[in-house]
Amino acid sequence: MESPRRHGPSLRRQLLQPLFWVWALGMVVAVVGAVLLARASANAAFDRGLQDEASALAAKVVWTERGPLLDLTRQAMELVTWDRGDRNAFAMVDADGTVLAGQGGVPTPTWRKVAVEQPMVFSGDYAGLPVRGAVFSVMSPMLDRMVSIVVVETTNKRSAAMRDIQFGIVLPSLALGAVTFALLAWGIRRGLQPLHDVARQVADRDAHDWRPLSLLNVPAEAVPLIDRINSLLDNVRHSMSVQRRFIADAAHQLRTPVAGMRVLLQELSHELPRLHHDPSAGWPAVLAQLHASSDRMARLIGQLLSLARSETALVLDAEHKPQDLLPLLREVSEPHVLQALAEGRVLVLDARDIAVVARVHAVWFEEVVSNLLDNAMRYGGTNIVLGVRPLATGGAEVWVEDDGEGVAADLLPRLFEPFWRGDRADRRNDGGTGLGLAIAREITERLGGTLTASTRPEVPGLRFTMRLGA
Repeated sequence: MESPRRHGPSLRRQLLQPLFWVWALGMVVAVVGAVLLARASANAAFDRGLQDEASALAAKVVWTERGPLLDLTRQAMELVTWDRGDRNAFAMVDADGTVLAGQGGVPTPTWRKVAVEQPMVFSGDYAGLPVRGAVFSVMSPMLDRMVSIVVVETTNKRSAAMRDIQFGIVLPSLALGAVTFALLAWGIRRGLQPLHDVARQVADRDAHDWRPLSLLNVPAEAVPLIDRINSLLDNVRHSMSVQRRFIADAAHQLRTPVAGMRVLLQELSHELPRLHHDPSAGWPAVLAQLHASSDRMARLIGQLLSLARSETALVLDAEHKPQDLLPLLREVSEPHVLQALAEGRVLVLDARDIAVVARVHAVWFEEVVSNLLDNAMRYGGTNIVLGVRPLATGGAEVWVEDDGEGVAADLLPRLFEPFWRGDRADRRNDGGTGLGLAIAREITERLGGTLTASTRPEVPGLRFTMRLGA
């Protein structure tokens, strides 16, 4: 099935195609005109020469008692019949077509009109070759006899002259057309370049950069389009701002009742043991579940606030600056190391004692690493590695790997989807919110870096790799 066209023909094609057909029609007219003009010009020039030659020979006709004679010397006859490019011949014939002088077989016109006032031209064949001829009739002084001088020549030279005239018209027209189209294409490309500049400006922007597009050097015809795009960007910016504000406000408003609920749970935990001394009662388990649920709700609200704040704070990069990542990693990993020791697990920092510089926002960089370590602590195994190394092209690579169960390779892209926690999330009470990795990728991309997940072929588990620029 043929896929539908994603866009219409290019503006350059729409402009050049009608011009091409106009130029092609002009070329056809020019070629036909060149053929007709060449034929008329060549025939006129060469026919005039034949007529002059016939008139000159007719002037040499002498009337005697024996009849008409052609008074030409041998050298004059050779001069009349000799030509390097064409084959020439002449003859003097009477009214009955009898050759009185010259070469035999010279064609005569089929029409019977007598050319006595001026030579008349005709076409024919001589010795198997097409020829062009002129005939001039001469009357005797007594007006009782008439002879005709016929001069013919082949058409080689006039055909060559026709070709020269045609090439002289057609070739410059082709060259002029090619130059014209090259200039038109250049002009159209130059006129459309501001639109390409706008497209490149959009492509180079961050996904969350909704500033209006510049109208500088944009053609007047494209200004309405750019204005509409700017209006759309402004609407999107406003919509996203309202959405972020709603999330932040909702999360902020939820913190108060959740905090109150946690205080009440703590009070209830102190009062229930005093009021009920039966150790077999089920309220301790219920209280533990309520504490776990309130902790998870508080963490979810905190993550929502982090997501809303990151979307707002990281739009501007005023606080992004190159700095050494190693002190930041030591600081952010310290509480996780203590937690791992308490749980009988191992978390190590794989780094050389050298400065590893990248352009980051310190607070949000630590937020990303903290979320990655938290994810590894919840779903990883007993061994977790936090590593960092400089990149040869500048910047740094930070990774967190674990030896947990991991996920299937086809599910790796879904790890960064908000609230996605895998197909076993409903059967484990891990306290996760499903937002940590989504926030980590969001912040990393705002920092100008990338965050990817991959499986570890040598051992079970996952590896999260963050690349940051210099």
